[in-house]
Amino acid sequence: MTRLGGMYGPDATFLGVERADLADPASWAGTDIMIIGAPFDGGTSHRPGARFGPQAIRFTDYLPHDGSRPHLALGVDPLLELKVADAGDVEMLSGDTEQSLRRLEEAVHRACHGGALPVILGGDHTIALPDASGVARHVGWGRISMIHFDAHADTGDTQFGSLYGHGTPMRRLIESGAVRGDRFLQVGLRGYWPEPKTLAWMAQQRMRSFEMTEIVARGLDDCLTEAFEVATDECDGVFLSVDVDVVDPGMAPGTGTPEPGGFTGRQLLDAVRRIAMELPLVGMDVVEVAPPFDHAEVTAFLANRVILEVLSGIAWRRRRTAADPARPAREPASPLLEGRGPAAP
Repeated sequence: MTRLGGMYGPDATFLGVERADLADPASWAGTDIMIIGAPFDGGTSHRPGARFGPQAIRFTDYLPHDGSRPHLALGVDPLLELKVADAGDVEMLSGDTEQSLRRLEEAVHRACHGGALPVILGGDHTIALPDASGVARHVGWGRISMIHFDAHADTGDTQFGSLYGHGTPMRRLIESGAVRGDRFLQVGLRGYWPEPKTLAWMAQQRMRSFEMTEIVARGLDDCLTEAFEVATDECDGVFLSVDVDVVDPGMAPGTGTPEPGGFTGRQLLDAVRRIAMELPLVGMDVVEVAPPFDHAEVTAFLANRVILEVLSGIAWRRRRTAADPARPAREPASPLLEGRGPAAP
């Protein structure tokens, strides 16, 4: 597990944060957030290219890569207030899916065991299986919930005859027991898949899916509030999985299976920031950024900002908790989302 750097490019870290070698615990002692690249697209069913996602997410910014990003609204600088390190890419060969997924799960578990919250840069959504499994091995099997932003449910039984692909990871997680089906929240589903048989299986698992039609009718905040209640019931932490195709392809064209009619970029950023501010996150991944299909790097920019919004929310939450440990871990809504200006910790 010696540091590989970038599988498909130079060894640059996320926005200039410190390097880490997962094989050398001394190189990342005290790290709060561990960035891990998962350059894998061997599970794609349509357009490949997500293997180049980790480097695009790391690189894409018009600001200096100086390890600092002050958040205007929250008044925190997550890259300074949190100790963030980048372990580089896990070696993941598209021709050896099972070995690649095992390597990634081990990397995620090692980061968790060392006290860091793993943030995994995909890669196609196949990687959600080892990502959440690695966290569950540390937190407790069946003790984490999943909030999953996606246009697609990813609950297929097989994909082209294989158990592993970007259309199957959520079923594998539930079947393994790593994540309970009744603590699995999916947000942003739309389109024309899955078929009735798979939908029936999802209902049997008591999964909760917020389709775009429901989100439009009720409002995103209302749906998130309901999801939060389920995610924090009888679980010790929340894993956040963000597929960029949850956003309308007009705002996120660089992805393998685009589906019209999705979120705006603004909605996604607001949602993930609120999750990080209000919920006990134990890990996250951002997947399906496919640079060959991007335009003017807009999808990579969005994925980069998704990570920064989550890190800013974590920094805000930790600062608030440190200032007043007696305050409840969750409050009904953050001041920022109620339109009252910057939220004071």
